[in-house]
This record gives sequence, C-alpha cells and structure tokens, in this order.
Amino acid sequence: MIGVIDYGMGNLFSVSKALERLGVDYIVSDKQEELTQADGLLLPGVGAFNDAVTLLHETTLFSFVQEAVANETPLLGICLGMQLLFEESEENGQAKGFGFLPGRAIRFPGVTADHVRYKVPHMGWNRLTIEQPASPLLEGINDGYVYFVHSYYIDTIDASILIATSEYDVAVPAIVGKGRVFGTQFHPEKSGDVGMHILANFIKNVVEKG
Repeated sequence: MIGVIDYGMGNLFSVSKALERLGVDYIVSDKQEELTQADGLLLPGVGAFNDAVTLLHETTLFSFVQEAVANETPLLGICLGMQLLFEESEENGQAKGFGFLPGRAIRFPGVTADHVRYKVPHMGWNRLTIEQPASPLLEGINDGYVYFVHSYYIDTIDASILIATSEYDVAVPAIVGKGRVFGTQFHPEKSGDVGMHILANFIKNVVEKG
C-alpha cells in the first residue's frame, strides 16, 4: 500500500487518480498511525517551500517523514515535495528542508548569460536527459517529455544523485535519488505515459522489491 502524505499543500486529487489508474492500493492521510502502515510514501507539494515546512512541523509530519526514511521506507517527493528533500530553499526567506539530499532550491534568474530574458515560472513540457539509465525509476524509459511547473530549481554539487535532468537555461535536476529516497521536479501524474511509467517503477522496483 502507498501512503500519500497530506500536510495541506499537495496535489492530492491528481496523484490519487494516477494511483487509481495504476490499480494501486493507497491512502491519503495526515495521520501518522495510518501512514505508518504504508509500504511506500509519496510527498506531493504545490506552493512555497517555507509554508510547506511550517505545515509539516505543525502537523508533526516532518518528524514522521524523518523517522520513516531512517527506517528505510521508500519515499518519492513530487515537485515542491522533491525540493523539500534537500537542505534548504531561498524562497521567501531561507528555510530548512529535510536534508536527505545535498543542495538547495534557488530561483531561476529569468535572464540568460547573454542577457536574454526568459519566462519564470518554468511551465510546460520538457525533455528528460537520462543521467543514470540503470536507476530503478527509469526501467523501460530511454527518454521522453514530462510536465514542469516551478520557479525554483535545485542547485547541487553532488552529481551522484542526478538520475535525469532537463534543460531550462540551466541543467535542472528532474529526477533525483539516493538510497530509497527519490524525487521528481516535474509532475509524473500529469506527464502522460512517461510519468505514469515512472510512478509505476517507483512502486514496483522500489517499494515492492524492497
């Protein structure tokens, strides 16, 4: 069973519908006693980093997620949920994330090195560049387009966590992972067959295989 963590800022409807299409047993909950029963966890997110951190602490779900990861429960963060896996963000003042992965969320500058302006937020379909084809999340996926909506991206010096990237003036970490903690900057539940395949791989190759 998959547990979808409800801390008040997730795209819960679309994630739930995606899991239904995959035929996966799941619960959406803010109750630790229910989420503890899950074999794997999804941490969705839409909105501001520091607001999300505040809500996670207020609901005590921040410490729950920390404990779940310490107990090697598979975790997949989606969009803002992926950014929360990292150390911090500069969004609306600096805020600390979980720190499972090294790096911080910074804002797209909106202007190239050649002083050409581009649109922020990054919104729309972009192609994945596969960095780690052997990753369990990428089984059966060679490339493809996925759907992004974000104004901040992860800046990290640890290339070992980059499973796939996407170009938007800079190389954007699109899929990241270390151990049993994974994240997608894009919305897999809104990314057609490629996104659904990635969700299915997380469940089949990370959660079920252990």
